[in-house]
Amino acid sequence: MYTAQDFKKGQPRWCPGCGDHFFLASLHKAMAEIGVAPHDTAVISGIGCSSRLPYYMNTYAMQTIHGRAAAISTGAKVANPALTIWQISGDGDGLAIGGNHFIHAIRRNVDINMILLNNRIYGLTKGQYSPTSPRGFVSKSSPYGTVEDPFRPAELCFGARGRFFARAVATDSPGTVEILKAAAAHKGASVCEILQNCVIFNDGTHESVYNKEGRAKNAIYLRHGQPMLFGANNEYGLVQEGFGLKVVKLGENGVTLDDILVHDAHCEDNTLHMKLALMGTEQQGTGCDEVPNFPIALGVIRDVAAPTYETAVAEQIEEVKGMKKYHNFEELLQTNDIWEVK
Repeated sequence: MYTAQDFKKGQPRWCPGCGDHFFLASLHKAMAEIGVAPHDTAVISGIGCSSRLPYYMNTYAMQTIHGRAAAISTGAKVANPALTIWQISGDGDGLAIGGNHFIHAIRRNVDINMILLNNRIYGLTKGQYSPTSPRGFVSKSSPYGTVEDPFRPAELCFGARGRFFARAVATDSPGTVEILKAAAAHKGASVCEILQNCVIFNDGTHESVYNKEGRAKNAIYLRHGQPMLFGANNEYGLVQEGFGLKVVKLGENGVTLDDILVHDAHCEDNTLHMKLALMGTEQQGTGCDEVPNFPIALGVIRDVAAPTYETAVAEQIEEVKGMKKYHNFEELLQTNDIWEVK
């Protein structure tokens, strides 16, 4: 049995109140509960505030270059499939310069746990807008507001045929630990989006769900096999309306629990998963009126099994070796005409 202390190392150097502190504590706890030994674990990151995280892990760890965490993680997993790999990226590091690596690691279904710490800002370089910053966002690099629409990480994941997508809020330790454990159990590329504030350059960007009271009003925790209910007393739910979703209140207009959709995270068709993942993503920070807008989905949204890249590579190597007359370089030399020069 392991404890969170077994995975801790060093003194974190982030701004007080940074979401990275909250996430790191949850990761330590999740790793202890998962039970994979520190020497069987590697934490790999790119560049950015969140990418300092490997320094605080008592595991194998590597900080790579900007945007290349997914590429290094892929190589490490193919070379050593027994290694459990956690890839740490920010929204800038992972989705801008690292965007291609992000989608192709997902497309290949490499068995790595991809963590996207999304504060919708470049923090390390002091406050430029990022690929997830909303249109009109004012920053040092967009003083009159951005004229771009942001990436929504779930769309990228599903567009790359992603089989696992989950979301949590950094300040919600139980919710974060839950999705990290699910990601570790999933065989294949898992993407966990962590919503967090940058207290210096983008504080409040996820304010509507950053505390427990806000999540009770503005978030829905999705759990496989359970009805999609939310609200302070689970008084609201989601039903299907045409090709879309609708928020209803139990007891009004004859709505009963039987009308509420039940979450199926394992469904091959990702149509509903996409709708759930995108709910509320454009209205964060607006709060909740008496009649709620669509809630932000938290928890495991999609979890579907599929063949993994590193397993397929290993099987292919063994298959090809079985068809060859040689299995190493020395045997290869023996397959050709050989003569001796004296």
